[in-house]
Amino acid sequence: MSIGVVSTGVYIPETYITGQEIAEKANLPIAVVETKLGIKRKAVPGQDDHTCEMGIRAAERALKEAGMTGKDIDLVIYIGEEYKEYPLWTAALKTQEAIGAHHAWGFDTALRCGTTIMALKLAKSLMLTDDDIKTVLLAGGYRNGDFIDYSNERTRFMLNLGAGGGALILQKGNNKNMLLESHIMTDGSFSEDVVVTAGGTKNPITIRELELGTNRLDVIDPVGMKKRLEQKSMDNFLSVIRKSLHKSGKEESDISYVAMLHMKKSAHDFVLRKLGLTENHSIYLEEYGHIGQIDQILSLKLAEERGKIKSGDVVVLVSAGIGYAWGATTMIWGTEEGLT
Repeated sequence: MSIGVVSTGVYIPETYITGQEIAEKANLPIAVVETKLGIKRKAVPGQDDHTCEMGIRAAERALKEAGMTGKDIDLVIYIGEEYKEYPLWTAALKTQEAIGAHHAWGFDTALRCGTTIMALKLAKSLMLTDDDIKTVLLAGGYRNGDFIDYSNERTRFMLNLGAGGGALILQKGNNKNMLLESHIMTDGSFSEDVVVTAGGTKNPITIRELELGTNRLDVIDPVGMKKRLEQKSMDNFLSVIRKSLHKSGKEESDISYVAMLHMKKSAHDFVLRKLGLTENHSIYLEEYGHIGQIDQILSLKLAEERGKIKSGDVVVLVSAGIGYAWGATTMIWGTEEGLT
């Protein structure tokens, strides 16, 4: 039974911060921000751009593109960040209510910036094993840029964190934009390397913690993490892509487009080069920054709008998230030859 992507939706705030402004805030040369980190500008949330709300706006756009209403949805999976309107809250149910999906049920899921890939794998499994689930909405928002202290040198690699929302509608029996197979890797040895140290049960927020700035993202062992990550990260990127392709009955030479997260330009180019691809086979999100797990949806939407993908193309969605997790999903854009 085929599972296909019916539509996508993206919401990007109207407000931006430029690479020049980031350089000034971080006391860095503009060339480092724009060329090395690859940030020409990035979206930042406006007053009403809350995490779940941005996902709802993206969901509404996906529904409109699909010619559907909330009544057509059987399951809502929230794929946005845990940092949202309220600290303890099920955002999928707010999304369900907001779009009028009164016949659906919903839940939240999280794997940091790897959530979309994980949710695609999860949704496909649920759809194949539950006859009542025919149409699924994946939606969520992201604004973890709020956690960045621009003066903290340890977190400079996260200066690209932006804001936005994304949504995908999947449907059972849809032979267009078919999901093939996913592969995910996680490595818990990095689980406490990148954290917000205040605000949880270990270290509740107090006036003192706010003064210390421990309510922001930090890297506990930057030298150790960098050394360990360099040994694994690029290999794991390539591994999940290759295993996703293999499980899908495809090869690297079949790839037409890679919907990749935003990361520093050299890493982006390295992955493409190792796959025998060029910059024409992807879109570098230097005008958006890194919107976490929304990057793959945004890249797919931009590729469609710019005519970079056509019917029958093999597309690979690629993610990585702190913790650390790497994931890839292979799909066929449009209709694969021989299928109608």
